[in-house]
Amino acid sequence: MLLTITTTRPPATDLGWLLHKHPDRTQSFDVTFGKVHVFYPEATDERCTAALLLDVDPVGLARRDRAPELLAQYVNDRPYIASSFMSVAISQVYGSALGGSCKLKPDLAEEPLPLVARLAVVPCRRGGEAFLRRLFEPLGYAVTATRHPLDDRHPEWGESPYFTVELAATVRVAELLSHLYVLVPVLDDEKHYWVAHDEVEKLLRHGEGWLATHPEKEQITARYLKRQGKLVRSALAELAAGDGTDPDDAAVANDLAEERLEARVSLHERRLTTVLAVLQESGAKRVLDLGCGEGKLLRLLATDPRFTEVVGLDVSVRALEIARQRIDRTRLFDGQRERIKLLHGALTYRDARLEGFDAAAVVEVIEHLDPPRLEAFAQALFGCARPGAVVLTTPNREYNVKFENLPAGKFRHADHRFEWNRGEFEAWCGGVCSRYGYTAHLSPLGDTDPAVGGPSQMAVFLRQ
Repeated sequence: MLLTITTTRPPATDLGWLLHKHPDRTQSFDVTFGKVHVFYPEATDERCTAALLLDVDPVGLARRDRAPELLAQYVNDRPYIASSFMSVAISQVYGSALGGSCKLKPDLAEEPLPLVARLAVVPCRRGGEAFLRRLFEPLGYAVTATRHPLDDRHPEWGESPYFTVELAATVRVAELLSHLYVLVPVLDDEKHYWVAHDEVEKLLRHGEGWLATHPEKEQITARYLKRQGKLVRSALAELAAGDGTDPDDAAVANDLAEERLEARVSLHERRLTTVLAVLQESGAKRVLDLGCGEGKLLRLLATDPRFTEVVGLDVSVRALEIARQRIDRTRLFDGQRERIKLLHGALTYRDARLEGFDAAAVVEVIEHLDPPRLEAFAQALFGCARPGAVVLTTPNREYNVKFENLPAGKFRHADHRFEWNRGEFEAWCGGVCSRYGYTAHLSPLGDTDPAVGGPSQMAVFLRQ
Protein backbone atom coordinates (compact mmCIF):
# COMPACT_ATOMS: atom_id res chain seq x y z
CA MET A 1 0.00 0.00 0.00
CA LEU A 2 1.83 3.08 -1.25
CA LEU A 3 1.19 6.82 -1.15
CA THR A 4 3.64 9.30 -2.62
CA ILE A 5 3.49 13.10 -2.35
CA THR A 6 5.56 15.18 -4.74
CA THR A 7 6.25 18.92 -4.90
CA THR A 8 8.22 21.02 -7.37
CA ARG A 9 8.18 24.30 -5.45
CA PRO A 10 11.86 25.16 -4.75
CA PRO A 11 13.45 24.33 -2.46
CA ALA A 12 11.37 21.20 -2.83
CA THR A 13 13.04 19.54 0.15
CA ASP A 14 10.96 21.84 2.36
CA LEU A 15 8.46 18.99 2.11
CA GLY A 16 10.57 17.22 4.73
CA TRP A 17 9.98 20.08 7.19
CA LEU A 18 6.23 19.91 6.63
CA LEU A 19 6.02 16.14 7.06
CA HIS A 20 8.48 16.15 9.98
CA LYS A 21 10.48 13.42 8.21
CA HIS A 22 14.07 14.05 7.09
CA PRO A 23 14.69 13.33 3.37
CA ASP A 24 18.08 11.74 4.08
CA ARG A 25 16.68 9.01 6.35
CA THR A 26 14.40 6.03 6.02
CA GLN A 27 12.13 5.74 9.04
CA SER A 28 9.92 2.84 10.17
CA PHE A 29 7.05 2.84 12.64
CA ASP A 30 5.19 0.00 14.36
CA VAL A 31 1.41 0.14 14.07
CA THR A 32 -1.28 -2.31 15.13
CA PHE A 33 -1.60 -3.78 11.65
CA GLY A 34 2.09 -4.09 10.74
CA LYS A 35 4.70 -1.43 9.89
CA VAL A 36 4.78 1.92 8.13
CA HIS A 37 7.91 3.12 6.32
CA VAL A 38 8.70 6.67 5.18
CA PHE A 39 11.41 7.33 2.60
CA TYR A 40 12.24 9.76 -0.21
CA PRO A 41 12.80 8.28 -3.71
CA GLU A 42 13.95 11.73 -4.87
CA ALA A 43 14.96 14.81 -2.91
CA THR A 44 16.44 17.79 -4.77
CA ASP A 45 15.78 21.51 -4.66
CA GLU A 46 13.74 21.18 -7.86
CA ARG A 47 11.68 18.08 -7.04
CA CYS A 48 11.00 16.09 -3.87
CA THR A 49 8.87 12.99 -3.33
CA ALA A 50 7.94 11.49 0.04
CA ALA A 51 6.73 7.89 0.07
CA LEU A 52 4.50 6.34 2.73
CA LEU A 53 4.63 2.55 2.47
CA LEU A 54 2.34 0.35 4.56
CA ASP A 55 3.46 -3.19 5.25
CA VAL A 56 0.21 -4.82 6.39
CA ASP A 57 0.31 -8.24 8.08
CA PRO A 58 -2.80 -10.07 6.74
CA VAL A 59 -2.07 -13.29 8.65
CA GLY A 60 -1.81 -11.44 11.96
CA LEU A 61 -5.00 -9.57 11.24
CA ALA A 62 -6.90 -12.74 10.32
CA ARG A 63 -5.81 -14.42 13.56
CA ARG A 64 -7.16 -11.65 15.75
CA ASP A 65 -10.18 -12.32 17.90
CA ARG A 66 -13.35 -10.97 16.32
CA ALA A 67 -11.57 -10.01 13.10
CA PRO A 68 -13.92 -8.15 10.72
CA GLU A 69 -15.20 -10.16 7.79
CA LEU A 70 -12.93 -8.38 5.31
CA LEU A 71 -9.89 -9.55 7.37
CA ALA A 72 -11.09 -13.06 8.12
CA GLN A 73 -9.03 -14.76 5.38
CA TYR A 74 -5.27 -14.89 5.08
CA VAL A 75 -5.52 -13.91 1.40
CA ASN A 76 -7.25 -10.55 0.97
CA ASP A 77 -6.65 -7.20 -0.73
CA ARG A 78 -5.88 -5.23 2.46
CA PRO A 79 -2.06 -5.18 2.10
CA TYR A 80 -2.23 -3.64 -1.36
CA ILE A 81 -5.05 -1.11 -1.59
CA ALA A 82 -5.57 2.32 -0.07
CA SER A 83 -8.07 1.88 2.77
CA SER A 84 -8.72 2.89 6.38
CA PHE A 85 -5.25 1.51 7.17
CA MET A 86 -3.90 4.41 5.10
CA SER A 87 -5.91 6.91 7.16
CA VAL A 88 -4.53 5.46 10.41
CA ALA A 89 -0.99 5.64 9.01
CA ILE A 90 -1.47 9.27 7.97
CA SER A 91 -2.79 10.13 11.42
CA GLN A 92 -0.02 8.37 13.34
CA VAL A 93 3.00 9.00 11.10
CA TYR A 94 2.07 12.37 9.54
CA GLY A 95 0.06 13.56 12.54
CA SER A 96 1.75 16.95 12.91
CA ALA A 97 1.42 17.67 9.19
CA LEU A 98 -2.22 16.57 9.25
CA GLY A 99 -2.83 19.05 12.05
CA GLY A 100 -1.16 21.86 10.08
CA SER A 101 1.77 22.17 12.49
CA CYS A 102 5.35 23.06 11.52
CA LYS A 103 7.15 24.56 14.53
CA LEU A 104 10.35 25.52 12.76
CA LYS A 105 8.68 26.95 9.64
CA PRO A 106 5.12 27.90 10.63
CA ASP A 107 4.59 30.14 7.58
CA LEU A 108 5.40 27.21 5.32
CA ALA A 109 2.55 25.17 6.79
CA GLU A 110 0.10 27.89 5.69
CA GLU A 111 1.47 28.14 2.14
CA PRO A 112 -0.33 26.39 -0.75
CA LEU A 113 2.19 24.27 -2.65
CA PRO A 114 2.03 22.52 -6.02
CA LEU A 115 1.45 18.94 -4.89
CA VAL A 116 0.82 15.64 -6.63
CA ALA A 117 -0.41 12.72 -4.53
CA ARG A 118 -0.20 9.28 -6.12
CA LEU A 119 -2.06 6.31 -4.68
CA ALA A 120 -0.75 3.08 -6.18
CA VAL A 121 -4.00 1.11 -5.87
CA VAL A 122 -7.34 2.67 -4.96
CA PRO A 123 -10.59 0.68 -4.76
CA CYS A 124 -13.71 2.35 -6.18
CA ARG A 125 -16.21 -0.29 -5.17
CA ARG A 126 -19.38 1.63 -5.79
CA GLY A 127 -19.57 4.34 -8.42
CA GLY A 128 -16.24 3.68 -10.11
CA GLU A 129 -14.19 6.45 -11.68
CA ALA A 130 -17.16 8.80 -11.88
CA PHE A 131 -17.59 8.74 -8.11
CA LEU A 132 -13.84 9.14 -7.62
CA ARG A 133 -13.95 12.32 -9.69
CA ARG A 134 -17.05 13.60 -7.88
CA LEU A 135 -15.12 13.31 -4.62
CA PHE A 136 -11.87 15.07 -5.56
CA GLU A 137 -12.62 17.43 -8.44
CA PRO A 138 -14.88 19.75 -6.37
CA LEU A 139 -11.87 20.21 -4.05
CA GLY A 140 -9.79 21.56 -6.94
CA TYR A 141 -7.81 18.46 -7.90
CA ALA A 142 -6.91 17.42 -11.41
CA VAL A 143 -7.65 13.70 -11.31
CA THR A 144 -5.83 11.09 -13.38
CA ALA A 145 -7.23 7.57 -12.92
CA THR A 146 -5.86 4.43 -14.60
CA ARG A 147 -8.05 1.38 -14.20
CA HIS A 148 -6.53 -2.06 -13.70
CA PRO A 149 -7.86 -5.14 -15.50
CA LEU A 150 -8.71 -8.20 -13.46
CA ASP A 151 -6.01 -10.10 -15.36
CA ASP A 152 -3.77 -8.82 -18.17
CA ARG A 153 -3.75 -12.28 -19.74
CA HIS A 154 -7.53 -12.58 -19.75
CA PRO A 155 -9.04 -9.27 -20.93
CA GLU A 156 -12.36 -11.02 -21.41
CA TRP A 157 -12.68 -11.12 -17.63
CA GLY A 158 -13.29 -7.38 -17.66
CA GLU A 159 -12.09 -4.53 -15.48
CA SER A 160 -11.36 -4.58 -11.76
CA PRO A 161 -12.63 -1.99 -9.25
CA TYR A 162 -9.02 -0.85 -8.68
CA PHE A 163 -7.33 2.30 -10.03
CA THR A 164 -3.98 4.02 -9.84
CA VAL A 165 -4.83 7.61 -9.03
CA GLU A 166 -2.93 10.89 -9.21
CA LEU A 167 -4.33 14.04 -7.60
CA ALA A 168 -2.71 17.35 -8.56
CA ALA A 169 -3.50 20.72 -6.98
CA THR A 170 -1.95 23.74 -5.33
CA VAL A 171 -3.00 23.28 -1.72
CA ARG A 172 -1.58 23.22 1.77
CA VAL A 173 -0.09 19.89 2.82
CA ALA A 174 -2.52 19.71 5.75
CA GLU A 175 -5.47 20.10 3.36
CA LEU A 176 -4.22 17.32 1.10
CA LEU A 177 -3.74 14.96 4.02
CA SER A 178 -7.18 15.79 5.45
CA HIS A 179 -8.81 15.06 2.10
CA LEU A 180 -7.01 11.73 1.84
CA TYR A 181 -7.72 10.85 5.48
CA VAL A 182 -11.48 11.17 4.96
CA LEU A 183 -11.99 10.18 1.33
CA VAL A 184 -9.78 7.10 0.97
CA PRO A 185 -12.00 4.98 3.30
CA VAL A 186 -15.04 6.47 1.53
CA LEU A 187 -13.81 5.06 -1.80
CA ASP A 188 -13.05 1.69 -0.22
CA ASP A 189 -16.48 1.80 1.49
CA GLU A 190 -15.06 -0.23 4.40
CA LYS A 191 -13.20 0.19 7.68
CA HIS A 192 -11.02 -2.25 9.55
CA TYR A 193 -12.19 -1.13 12.98
CA TRP A 194 -15.43 -0.60 14.87
CA VAL A 195 -17.13 2.71 14.05
CA ALA A 196 -18.45 4.49 17.14
CA HIS A 197 -19.48 8.04 18.01
CA ASP A 198 -15.87 9.29 18.14
CA GLU A 199 -15.75 8.73 14.36
CA VAL A 200 -18.24 11.58 14.00
CA GLU A 201 -15.80 13.84 15.84
CA LYS A 202 -12.94 12.77 13.56
CA LEU A 203 -15.02 13.29 10.42
CA LEU A 204 -16.05 16.79 11.47
CA ARG A 205 -12.53 17.71 12.55
CA HIS A 206 -10.82 16.57 9.37
CA GLY A 207 -13.70 17.76 7.18
CA GLU A 208 -13.66 21.25 8.65
CA GLY A 209 -13.72 23.95 5.99
CA TRP A 210 -14.69 21.74 3.05
CA LEU A 211 -17.07 18.89 3.86
CA ALA A 212 -20.11 21.03 4.73
CA THR A 213 -20.18 22.51 1.21
CA HIS A 214 -19.09 19.39 -0.70
CA PRO A 215 -21.75 18.27 -3.22
CA GLU A 216 -21.29 14.64 -2.11
CA LYS A 217 -21.33 15.33 1.65
CA GLU A 218 -24.25 12.91 2.27
CA GLN A 219 -22.48 10.04 0.48
CA ILE A 220 -19.17 10.86 2.13
CA THR A 221 -20.74 10.96 5.58
CA ALA A 222 -22.73 7.75 5.08
CA ARG A 223 -19.77 5.75 3.79
CA TYR A 224 -17.28 7.14 6.31
CA LEU A 225 -19.60 6.15 9.17
CA LYS A 226 -20.44 2.74 7.63
CA ARG A 227 -24.08 3.78 7.16
CA GLN A 228 -24.84 3.74 10.88
CA GLY A 229 -28.00 5.82 10.72
CA LYS A 230 -27.75 7.51 14.11
CA LEU A 231 -24.15 8.54 13.58
CA VAL A 232 -24.83 9.73 10.03
CA ARG A 233 -27.78 11.87 11.13
CA SER A 234 -25.75 13.36 13.96
CA ALA A 235 -22.87 14.28 11.64
CA LEU A 236 -25.14 15.75 8.96
CA ALA A 237 -26.93 17.82 11.58
CA GLU A 238 -23.59 19.28 12.72
CA LEU A 239 -22.61 20.01 9.12
CA ALA A 240 -25.99 21.64 8.42
CA ALA A 241 -25.52 23.99 11.35
CA GLY A 242 -22.42 25.47 9.77
CA ASP A 243 -23.03 25.41 6.02
CA GLY A 244 -25.27 28.45 5.66
CA THR A 245 -28.59 26.58 5.46
CA ASP A 246 -31.71 27.91 7.09
CA PRO A 247 -31.12 28.10 10.89
CA ASP A 248 -34.55 26.71 11.68
CA ASP A 249 -33.91 23.67 9.49
CA ALA A 250 -30.55 23.16 11.16
CA ALA A 251 -32.14 23.44 14.62
CA VAL A 252 -34.75 20.82 13.74
CA ALA A 253 -32.03 18.48 12.45
CA ASN A 254 -29.95 18.99 15.59
CA ASP A 255 -32.95 18.35 17.85
CA LEU A 256 -33.78 15.15 15.96
CA ALA A 257 -30.20 13.90 16.17
CA GLU A 258 -30.03 14.68 19.88
CA GLU A 259 -33.30 12.89 20.60
CA ARG A 260 -32.20 9.78 18.77
CA LEU A 261 -28.80 9.74 20.37
CA GLU A 262 -30.02 10.53 23.91
CA ALA A 263 -30.59 6.98 25.04
CA ARG A 264 -27.23 5.75 23.76
CA VAL A 265 -24.96 8.75 24.06
CA SER A 266 -26.14 11.24 26.66
CA LEU A 267 -26.20 8.85 29.63
CA HIS A 268 -22.84 7.39 28.65
CA GLU A 269 -21.21 10.82 28.44
CA ARG A 270 -22.79 11.97 31.71
CA ARG A 271 -21.62 8.80 33.41
CA LEU A 272 -18.03 9.37 32.30
CA THR A 273 -17.99 13.03 33.26
CA THR A 274 -19.49 12.21 36.66
CA VAL A 275 -16.88 9.53 37.35
CA LEU A 276 -14.14 11.91 36.19
CA ALA A 277 -15.42 14.61 38.56
CA VAL A 278 -15.43 12.20 41.52
CA LEU A 279 -11.85 11.16 40.77
CA GLN A 280 -10.77 14.80 40.48
CA GLU A 281 -12.42 15.71 43.78
CA SER A 282 -10.78 12.74 45.52
CA GLY A 283 -7.34 14.28 45.03
CA ALA A 284 -6.05 11.03 43.50
CA LYS A 285 -2.79 11.18 41.56
CA ARG A 286 -2.41 7.53 40.46
CA VAL A 287 -5.60 6.11 38.98
CA LEU A 288 -6.77 2.75 37.63
CA ASP A 289 -9.45 2.29 34.95
CA LEU A 290 -10.47 -1.35 35.43
CA GLY A 291 -12.31 -2.86 32.47
CA CYS A 292 -11.21 0.18 30.46
CA GLY A 293 -12.61 -1.16 27.19
CA GLU A 294 -11.86 1.09 24.22
CA GLY A 295 -10.47 3.85 26.41
CA LYS A 296 -13.11 6.58 26.53
CA LEU A 297 -12.57 7.33 30.22
CA LEU A 298 -8.81 6.84 29.78
CA ARG A 299 -8.82 9.58 27.19
CA LEU A 300 -10.43 12.00 29.65
CA LEU A 301 -7.97 11.02 32.37
CA ALA A 302 -5.01 11.35 30.01
CA THR A 303 -5.71 15.00 29.27
CA ASP A 304 -5.97 16.00 32.95
CA PRO A 305 -2.53 16.89 34.37
CA ARG A 306 -3.78 16.24 37.92
CA PHE A 307 -3.33 12.52 37.31
CA THR A 308 0.35 11.63 37.30
CA GLU A 309 -0.18 7.96 36.40
CA VAL A 310 -3.16 6.37 34.64
CA VAL A 311 -3.39 2.61 34.08
CA GLY A 312 -6.08 0.90 32.03
CA LEU A 313 -6.72 -2.84 32.38
CA ASP A 314 -8.95 -5.01 30.21
CA VAL A 315 -9.32 -8.68 29.33
CA SER A 316 -9.81 -7.92 25.61
CA VAL A 317 -6.65 -7.42 23.55
CA ARG A 318 -8.68 -5.88 20.74
CA ALA A 319 -10.25 -3.33 23.08
CA LEU A 320 -6.80 -2.38 24.35
CA GLU A 321 -5.60 -1.86 20.77
CA ILE A 322 -8.49 0.51 20.14
CA ALA A 323 -7.78 2.28 23.42
CA ARG A 324 -4.16 2.76 22.40
CA GLN A 325 -5.21 4.18 19.04
CA ARG A 326 -7.65 6.54 20.75
CA ILE A 327 -4.94 7.80 23.12
CA ASP A 328 -2.43 8.13 20.28
CA ARG A 329 -4.90 10.34 18.42
CA THR A 330 -5.40 12.56 21.46
CA ARG A 331 -3.42 15.78 21.46
CA LEU A 332 -1.27 15.59 24.59
CA PHE A 333 1.48 17.84 25.89
CA ASP A 334 5.06 16.62 26.10
CA GLY A 335 5.38 13.95 28.76
CA GLN A 336 1.63 13.35 29.14
CA ARG A 337 1.56 10.28 26.92
CA GLU A 338 4.18 8.54 29.08
CA ARG A 339 1.81 8.70 32.06
CA ILE A 340 -0.62 6.28 30.37
CA LYS A 341 -0.14 2.51 30.58
CA LEU A 342 -2.36 -0.27 29.22
CA LEU A 343 -2.37 -3.73 30.80
CA HIS A 344 -3.93 -7.00 29.69
CA GLY A 345 -5.52 -8.89 32.56
CA ALA A 346 -8.66 -10.11 34.28
CA LEU A 347 -10.49 -8.42 37.15
CA THR A 348 -11.09 -11.65 39.06
CA TYR A 349 -7.45 -12.45 39.84
CA ARG A 350 -4.98 -10.80 42.17
CA ASP A 351 -2.60 -8.63 40.18
CA ALA A 352 0.38 -7.03 41.92
CA ARG A 353 0.61 -4.43 39.14
CA LEU A 354 -2.62 -2.86 40.45
CA GLU A 355 -1.51 -2.35 44.05
CA GLY A 356 -0.66 1.02 45.60
CA PHE A 357 -2.99 3.26 43.54
CA ASP A 358 -4.93 6.19 44.96
CA ALA A 359 -8.19 5.44 43.16
CA ALA A 360 -9.86 3.05 40.74
CA ALA A 361 -12.81 3.42 38.34
CA VAL A 362 -14.98 0.40 37.46
CA VAL A 363 -17.52 1.80 34.99
CA GLU A 364 -20.34 -0.54 33.82
CA VAL A 365 -18.15 -3.62 34.23
CA ILE A 366 -19.34 -5.90 37.02
CA GLU A 367 -22.60 -6.79 35.23
CA HIS A 368 -20.44 -8.58 32.64
CA LEU A 369 -19.09 -10.97 35.32
CA ASP A 370 -20.77 -14.25 36.18
CA PRO A 371 -22.35 -13.88 39.66
CA PRO A 372 -20.20 -16.68 41.16
CA ARG A 373 -17.10 -14.64 40.21
CA LEU A 374 -18.19 -11.47 42.02
CA GLU A 375 -16.51 -12.43 45.27
CA ALA A 376 -13.25 -13.14 43.44
CA PHE A 377 -13.55 -9.68 41.87
CA ALA A 378 -14.19 -8.07 45.29
CA GLN A 379 -11.23 -9.91 46.82
CA ALA A 380 -8.89 -8.91 43.98
CA LEU A 381 -9.92 -5.24 44.08
CA PHE A 382 -10.89 -4.42 47.67
CA GLY A 383 -8.89 -7.13 49.41
CA CYS A 384 -5.62 -7.10 47.43
CA ALA A 385 -5.25 -3.98 45.26
CA ARG A 386 -6.93 -1.82 47.97
CA PRO A 387 -7.00 1.61 46.30
CA GLY A 388 -7.92 4.53 48.52
CA ALA A 389 -11.12 5.19 46.59
CA VAL A 390 -13.19 3.12 44.15
CA VAL A 391 -15.86 4.61 41.86
CA LEU A 392 -18.13 1.84 40.59
CA THR A 393 -21.21 2.10 38.35
CA THR A 394 -23.71 -0.48 37.11
CA PRO A 395 -27.18 -0.39 35.48
CA ASN A 396 -30.32 -0.07 37.58
CA ARG A 397 -32.65 -2.90 36.48
CA GLU A 398 -35.73 -1.08 37.78
CA TYR A 399 -35.24 1.61 35.13
CA ASN A 400 -35.50 -0.88 32.26
CA VAL A 401 -39.27 -0.36 32.07
CA LYS A 402 -38.52 3.13 30.72
CA PHE A 403 -36.86 1.73 27.59
CA GLU A 404 -39.75 1.16 25.17
CA ASN A 405 -37.75 -1.10 22.85
CA LEU A 406 -36.45 -3.38 25.59
CA PRO A 407 -38.64 -6.49 26.07
CA ALA A 408 -39.69 -7.27 29.62
CA GLY A 409 -37.16 -9.41 31.46
CA LYS A 410 -34.36 -8.70 28.96
CA PHE A 411 -31.03 -7.13 29.85
CA ARG A 412 -29.77 -3.98 28.15
CA HIS A 413 -26.73 -5.72 26.69
CA ALA A 414 -26.41 -9.23 25.34
CA ASP A 415 -23.26 -9.81 27.41
CA HIS A 416 -24.77 -8.77 30.75
CA ARG A 417 -24.84 -11.67 33.22
CA PHE A 418 -27.14 -9.85 35.65
CA GLU A 419 -28.58 -6.41 36.34
CA TRP A 420 -29.26 -5.32 39.94
CA ASN A 421 -32.10 -3.28 41.31
CA ARG A 422 -31.25 -0.58 43.84
CA GLY A 423 -31.77 -2.80 46.86
CA GLU A 424 -29.54 -5.57 45.49
CA PHE A 425 -26.79 -3.10 44.67
CA GLU A 426 -26.97 -1.56 48.15
CA ALA A 427 -26.78 -5.00 49.78
CA TRP A 428 -23.72 -6.00 47.71
CA CYS A 429 -21.96 -2.72 48.52
CA GLY A 430 -22.70 -3.17 52.20
CA GLY A 431 -21.18 -6.65 52.17
CA VAL A 432 -18.02 -5.36 50.46
CA CYS A 433 -17.66 -2.60 53.05
CA SER A 434 -18.03 -4.93 56.02
CA ARG A 435 -15.61 -7.53 54.67
CA TYR A 436 -12.84 -5.26 53.37
CA GLY A 437 -12.94 -2.12 55.54
CA TYR A 438 -14.52 0.46 53.23
CA THR A 439 -17.41 2.90 53.48
CA ALA A 440 -19.69 3.54 50.49
CA HIS A 441 -21.89 6.39 49.33
CA LEU A 442 -24.55 5.41 46.75
CA SER A 443 -26.25 7.76 44.29
CA PRO A 444 -28.25 7.53 41.03
CA LEU A 445 -26.79 8.45 37.65
CA GLY A 446 -28.81 10.16 34.96
CA ASP A 447 -32.29 11.65 35.07
CA THR A 448 -34.06 10.13 38.06
CA ASP A 449 -37.62 8.81 37.95
CA PRO A 450 -39.46 9.01 41.32
CA ALA A 451 -40.72 5.44 40.97
CA VAL A 452 -37.79 3.52 39.51
CA GLY A 453 -34.74 5.71 40.21
CA GLY A 454 -31.97 6.57 37.76
CA PRO A 455 -30.95 4.58 34.70
CA SER A 456 -27.60 3.77 36.30
CA GLN A 457 -26.31 3.70 39.88
CA MET A 458 -22.96 4.64 41.37
CA ALA A 459 -21.11 3.75 44.56
CA VAL A 460 -18.07 5.67 45.80
CA PHE A 461 -16.05 3.47 48.18
CA LEU A 462 -13.50 5.01 50.55
CA ARG A 463 -10.96 2.87 52.37
CA GLN A 464 -11.14 3.28 56.17
